[in-house]
Amino acid sequence: MKQIPNIFTLLNLFFGCLAIVFILQNGMVATSNEGGDLILMLPERIYWASAFIGIAAVIDFLDGFVARLLKASSEMGKQLDSLADVVSFGVAPAMIVYQFLRLSFAQQPDGLEISAAWLLPAFIIPCAGAYRLARFNIDTEQSERFKGVPIPAVGLLTASFPLIYWYSGSETAITVLLNQWFWFAYIAIVSWLMVSTLPMMALKFKDYSFINNMSKYLLILAAIACAIFLQWMAVPLVFAIYVILSLATKAPPRDVVVPHDVTK
Repeated sequence: MKQIPNIFTLLNLFFGCLAIVFILQNGMVATSNEGGDLILMLPERIYWASAFIGIAAVIDFLDGFVARLLKASSEMGKQLDSLADVVSFGVAPAMIVYQFLRLSFAQQPDGLEISAAWLLPAFIIPCAGAYRLARFNIDTEQSERFKGVPIPAVGLLTASFPLIYWYSGSETAITVLLNQWFWFAYIAIVSWLMVSTLPMMALKFKDYSFINNMSKYLLILAAIACAIFLQWMAVPLVFAIYVILSLATKAPPRDVVVPHDVTK
């Protein structure tokens, strides 16, 4: 019974590896428009990577829930969880950013000959995520508010971009996603948010009263409304709302402690 939560954690890692497989399909899809201009696109099945990262996030939530249910939390489980998270929400999303950077440079003259040095900043994301997880594992003072944005939040945010690119139908969104400077700014912002000590709320309910959980209920309502009206475009907006609500909400009493097996 004690190994059941660890099996869930390894499933998280398994789906993270599957995501990387679909991200690293050979080359990119190439088509041409009526004028004969070559148009390069992302690997045609990269959206499966987004789905697998989403599945990994669900499993990441369930492993902590199962551990508490079975009273099987352990130090090994905590470390294993962090190792899995680095892959599923750090390395796999970084590969998505890497592919988008390739695509953005490919739109330029001689862009396919661009130096790999311009693509390497994508891997700052898993480095920042690993640092954040290591700090979390040794920090016994984190209460209901985390220090820095949790790595699964960044992973899910990044996973939404291939879906926005393929399915949003927004020319503005596609133009932004094909701009390398957007990605360099994105890498800098999300990496800083993870390694920072900004107080971020944990989506864990000690009770279900509205007064004690107002910001969480507001986030849930905003997420539902955005999903209805914006579909996949809702994910970046909900992420921004999460950060804003976290910073705008006062810290809870210091004696409210969240176990280390909750989402990091």
